[in-house]
Amino acid sequence: MKILAICGAGDKTRNTATMLKNAFDGAMSAPGATGEIVYLYDLAFHGCSGCHSCKLLDEDKFARCAMKDDLTPILEKAIDADVILIGSPIYFSDITGETRAFLERYLFPGMTYNKNRVPTYPKRTKVGWVLTMNAPGENYVNFAEGLKGLTGRIIGDSDYVMAYQTQQFEDYSKYAATMFDVDMVKKRHIEQFPIDCKTAFEMGKKLAEQVE
Repeated sequence: MKILAICGAGDKTRNTATMLKNAFDGAMSAPGATGEIVYLYDLAFHGCSGCHSCKLLDEDKFARCAMKDDLTPILEKAIDADVILIGSPIYFSDITGETRAFLERYLFPGMTYNKNRVPTYPKRTKVGWVLTMNAPGENYVNFAEGLKGLTGRIIGDSDYVMAYQTQQFEDYSKYAATMFDVDMVKKRHIEQFPIDCKTAFEMGKKLAEQVE
């Protein structure tokens, strides 16, 4: 079983990366699982250019992104994966630019403009989303459901976990951040974030167990 985790956060030590690692560990607990975590901020790549080469009725081009950069081998691994885990913090009510660029390059070749809209990749892949935010979680349930539905249609059965009202700074007094209830945020980081990480672990484990 092949597990691929995609981290769309810039910091490898903070909330998103930590939760994603837990989801990855959960998936890797499956017998015979192999995998890796890819950090998008380490790569040089761009989002979809709209060239439509992946829609050409040419066996060498169909359903494959024509752009060649650091993301090219990662996309091949994503297509071949049995479970893919995608982690991103929420910036301005959306996933990060790097995550979005990856998603464009991953999803667009996986669909056609034909009437039946049948996915093009050779197999279905389980998808798990890990989302973190400093806002209340109820603000983003519809957004998370949208991501779940999008990857569910094109890639395979999808699920998500969220951590909200997360701690961003060790010392809030050093930042222009007086809007936050610092005591509440720090309390949540101590009490709730470990629970969120465990939930992420269980999601990864469940997705791996569902692979046929």
